[in-house]
Amino acid sequence: MFPYISLVVLFFFFVSCLEHPAGGYKKIFESCEELAEPIPAHVSGKIPAWLTGSLLRMGPGLFEIGDEPFYHLFDGQALIHKFDLKDGHVTYFRRFIRTDAYVRAMTEKRIVITEFGTAAYPDPCKNIFSRFFTYFQGIEVTDNCLVNIYPIGEDFYACTETNYITKVDPDTLETIKKVDLCNYLSVNGVTAHPHTEPDGTVYNIGNCFGKNMSLAYNIVKIPPPQEDKSDPIEKSKVLVQFPSSERFKPSYIHSFGMTENYFVFVETPVKINLLKFLTSWSIRGTNYMDCFESNDKMGTWFHLATKNPGEYMDHKFRTSAFNLFHHINCYEDQGFIVVDLCTWKGHDFVYNYLYLANVRQNWEEVKKAALRAPQPEVRRYVLPLDIHREEQGKNLVSLPYTTATAVMCSDGTVWLEPEVLFSGPRQAFEFPQINYKKYCGKNYTFAYGLGLNHFVPDRICKLNVKSKETWIWQEPDAYPSEPLFVQSPDAKDEDDGVLLSIVVKPGVTQRPAFLLILNATDLTEIARAEVDVMIPVTLHGLYKP
Repeated sequence: MFPYISLVVLFFFFVSCLEHPAGGYKKIFESCEELAEPIPAHVSGKIPAWLTGSLLRMGPGLFEIGDEPFYHLFDGQALIHKFDLKDGHVTYFRRFIRTDAYVRAMTEKRIVITEFGTAAYPDPCKNIFSRFFTYFQGIEVTDNCLVNIYPIGEDFYACTETNYITKVDPDTLETIKKVDLCNYLSVNGVTAHPHTEPDGTVYNIGNCFGKNMSLAYNIVKIPPPQEDKSDPIEKSKVLVQFPSSERFKPSYIHSFGMTENYFVFVETPVKINLLKFLTSWSIRGTNYMDCFESNDKMGTWFHLATKNPGEYMDHKFRTSAFNLFHHINCYEDQGFIVVDLCTWKGHDFVYNYLYLANVRQNWEEVKKAALRAPQPEVRRYVLPLDIHREEQGKNLVSLPYTTATAVMCSDGTVWLEPEVLFSGPRQAFEFPQINYKKYCGKNYTFAYGLGLNHFVPDRICKLNVKSKETWIWQEPDAYPSEPLFVQSPDAKDEDDGVLLSIVVKPGVTQRPAFLLILNATDLTEIARAEVDVMIPVTLHGLYKP
């Protein structure tokens, strides 16, 4: 149907057979300009009539300010993208978010606020005394909201992982206002992956100061849209608190799990050295990445809390060390909580391998770096809820469909061993998505993800978490983004719907980027909407009907 060579395959272990010697992936890490107005896309295929709405995506769009480069993938200035779909037609639009970090950088023509892996330096035009005092003015936290966008009430907010979120207009992409969550909640920052219930209630997690100045983690709750049209953020509250295994070193949190009745928090060995963080801004050249360290002895801990009422459950689950960025899904079943995760083995921090100098290397060097990095694996853990009467050394998991185990140890902790749902050498199933609207927190079958080949995104994947069957969509020298699932209005099955992904093909001379629409059932192509501009890498986003 299409004059393109694509690959859709069903098999039990998917790995990417593609090599990338031309290095086209480097183009997705280059700066671009925003657009003055939406541009039309050239559509091939037939877009479903019911698919009317906007795909909103966040990511870095500016990788340098003048001659000052940003160094890490998560440093580039926030760019919001929008594909509008209506009556079979598609337009594309993008704008930079007018954060303080962006506006001040554009005004002063230099990096003004320290980002994740790039330090800001004092204004060289200031005299030596002004520069000296600048070092000791305290921490200026970035509001560079490049990671995700999500709704709160009737509004939409772009976010990173600090205490700042930025309200944006999803139609015009204009920046409306910056919001400091510290004005409403006891958190130092929150994740870019909140959970949302059908009524619009939003839950998130962030670290905070607990009793006696020790660190803890708060689950926060933002209520649904208010009848009086007031701002739900003003009615936010802390619902429950998790303890920290180390007093001054909270674990890095990128996401958390939620079932119908429980919250799941995974405490990994990747730590933030708080004392270093609080003093780092008085040291020239220090950034957020400099404050991370790994505890090579703690392994990984799982924590549970009930939702209503919000109460911490003092069960101690532990397992071997891994990095964790994305939960796939969690659900309750017969007295157990099943937790599916995209893990990276070991305690070495994966973000150490995501500096721009690394991901922009030639293909052979990219592959060598991936050999040194933690290896990815999709895992299923099962946590028993009733453990106080069980005997030591006994596997507490009795679910018939999983090989995951949980064994009571002599010290009262429960040791977890996972079932591996997918594992391939240097082949990651990441940026996972599910039919969230109907299956978040419930027993489910299908997950969709972005396939990383030695950290290079080169395929879209579907995984049956019950049978471990997999499907992929892939084209030579094509670099897709996280696939978002949109359910069809007459859906009967879990995977009745489409996947939306932004794909970049730097090697073509015309229309090098497109919105790809796949049948979520078998990953066959339904349509694509091509635009005559390059689109840099995007991280996360949403579909707004």
